[in-house]
Amino acid sequence: MALRNVAKINSYAIFLSSLQERRRQFYYSVALTQRDSFCLAGKRTMQSLEERARRYATKAHAAAGQRRKYTDEPYIVHPEAVVELVRSVSDDEEMLAAAWLHDTVEDTPGTLGDIEARFGQRVASLVAMLTNSGDLPGQNRTARKIAHFRHTASASADAQTIKLADIIDNTRSITHFDPHFARIYLVEKRVQIALLTAGSRALWQLAHQVIEKGIEQLSQPPYNVPAAWFEKQEAKYKPTSFPAAG
Repeated sequence: MALRNVAKINSYAIFLSSLQERRRQFYYSVALTQRDSFCLAGKRTMQSLEERARRYATKAHAAAGQRRKYTDEPYIVHPEAVVELVRSVSDDEEMLAAAWLHDTVEDTPGTLGDIEARFGQRVASLVAMLTNSGDLPGQNRTARKIAHFRHTASASADAQTIKLADIIDNTRSITHFDPHFARIYLVEKRVQIALLTAGSRALWQLAHQVIEKGIEQLSQPPYNVPAAWFEKQEAKYKPTSFPAAG
């Protein structure tokens, strides 16, 4: 009998020890799960601003029926390219969010008030600096562009960085798709980037290279645009007709 009782006690002790070990492992597992959940939640919080901006821009441009002019791709491929260019020089999440959103106020029913309510004052401010202020009745293209150039020249360094990325993506294939319009567009972008000196130097240099390469291509066969034509076009934006932004 005594031996059986000892055996039972030993068995029960082993059981208790095993139970305690399982409980210890369970609570340890719960602690790890909570820790991982907190870490994941933290990562989601860090990424949520850009992700929300991406989703907002994707939905807004799609709802407006926008497609890329020459390729007929969904319009969001352009903001995406702009974001990746900005990301190559900055990990500022508010800048990345603004890069996703940079065309929403200008090209969709979205408003700056909506952007500020959803993404905060700084993102809305960056988008405002990247949005055309509106054309006046009777303005020709040159007058409209000069007004736009003044607007972006007065933008912050961060907004200018986003604008340079925008110009790069819009410019790098224009000669291939529309060489006739590219003659005008590339000169306009040459003038504009000369005023965007506060933005990323790396993106400024890339924008300059893309623009000058396009102009060089247009000066050669089969286009053969004379250098004098580019000079005459650029003269429309001389400093005498282009007062500094105040």
